[in-house]
Amino acid sequence: MATDYASQPRPRLLPQVLRAPVGGRAWRELGYVLLSLPISTVLFAYAITMISLSAGLLVTFLGVPVLALGLVGCRGFGALERARARELLRVEVAHPEPVRVKKSGLLPWIGAVLKSGASWRQLTYAVLHFPWAVFAFSVAVTFWAVGWALFLYPLWQWVFPAESGPSGIALFSDGRGNQVYLDTPFDIAATSAVGLVFVLASPWLVRGLTTVDRIMVIGLLGPSLLAGRVSELESDRGVVVDTAAADLRRIERDLHDGAQARLVALAMDLGLAKEKLLEDPDAAARMVDEAHGEVKVALQELRDLARGIHPAVLTDRGLDAALSAIASRCTVPVRVEVELSARPVAAIEGIAYFTVSELLQNVSKHSGARNAAVDVWRTRDRLMLQVTDDGRGGADTSAGSGLAGLTERLEAVDGVLVVNSPVGGPTTVTAELPWRA
Repeated sequence: MATDYASQPRPRLLPQVLRAPVGGRAWRELGYVLLSLPISTVLFAYAITMISLSAGLLVTFLGVPVLALGLVGCRGFGALERARARELLRVEVAHPEPVRVKKSGLLPWIGAVLKSGASWRQLTYAVLHFPWAVFAFSVAVTFWAVGWALFLYPLWQWVFPAESGPSGIALFSDGRGNQVYLDTPFDIAATSAVGLVFVLASPWLVRGLTTVDRIMVIGLLGPSLLAGRVSELESDRGVVVDTAAADLRRIERDLHDGAQARLVALAMDLGLAKEKLLEDPDAAARMVDEAHGEVKVALQELRDLARGIHPAVLTDRGLDAALSAIASRCTVPVRVEVELSARPVAAIEGIAYFTVSELLQNVSKHSGARNAAVDVWRTRDRLMLQVTDDGRGGADTSAGSGLAGLTERLEAVDGVLVVNSPVGGPTTVTAELPWRA
């Protein structure tokens, strides 16, 4: 059940400010800052030691393996830091790309470690995080300690009575060796009020400090954008290859089961007609007439097959005419509106054509609709396709249907398919394709 958060009353700022110092998030973030100093100290010392040792050993053959070992150690520390950020900062960071070793052996492994960008990013984190951890620790501890000390100032006379002066507590010195005592109720209240301001501000200050930690953890300890994009393109390439292979198998199956079988039967009929030409001319004429009908059917099947590969009307006249031709073959009335000032490249145009063709076939076979519509337009650098119908709805891309394959085909070219099909209808399928003229 979806919740309309926009209609819910938003919490007031003041209660949130008052709850922040004692909230779980504030203490988790403070704990993260406190732990950062010892952990980053160890990590910094390890990184500098391994770099220095490997640099000193470069005159021998041990320098490079020591550097690789240091990088592997930094990857281990990176896993610890990601787990700490996940538990205390609630930041979910994916694992970076693994070390890709193409051959077995020590030297290929060392080369793969040194070529891994993730290893060097985690070494960079080990070096850069230490000075930031020192700064964040100093600021956070100072604000928290001063804030709570001033806020709880009225309790000092009870907890530390021996430290009190003649009439109050020596809070600070005036610079000439004289102690300044705060003994009036106004002094005590003002000091506690200042402490309250520090206490209320400290969680937000620490939250700002941990924002920098979040950025460093995500940027240096997670997968790189380039590596993620390469992995996505590799996956898309696999989808394209599988789709092309499936199309070739479909064409081969259609030729074998359709036109090829008819042509084989036609050759046999013509052979029989040739044998009967002298003995029984009338029977031979009937057989030739039947063969003529088979030729027409075979030609129609070949035309349909060619149209399924890439229709001539799409090449000659563009999407408007091609989609209108598809709509005319649909079993329900289809309104087609194409608003394009120019034609996209042939590849995008072909994918758009087959996308609409597949969607209209679904409308004919499964929707039970009475009317449908196809709208095509361009928005900046995107080609937009929308197919709507007033059928029974219930279409789902996760059901392993043709929509799932269509989604994969669009994703292979950085496209998107969005299906809005509630049970009972209507159904709206929107596809986005990159525009390349």
